[in-house]
Amino acid sequence: MSALGDDMRGRPRRKRMEIFAFLLLTAVVMPALAVATVGSYGLAVWVYQMIAGPPGPPAAH
Repeated sequence: MSALGDDMRGRPRRKRMEIFAFLLLTAVVMPALAVATVGSYGLAVWVYQMIAGPPGPPAAH
């Protein structure tokens, strides 16, 4: 077997794996990362407001 024959056989498999990796990143990893980022920011704001109180001017007594 020559190296050229091995390369021609492995090329379609490599291309298929690259397409699979691209689809996995764009359809699963990036949306999950976006949801996790927004969710963690929302949780941080919620916890901060539990400690510091809601935003706005202080209530008049």
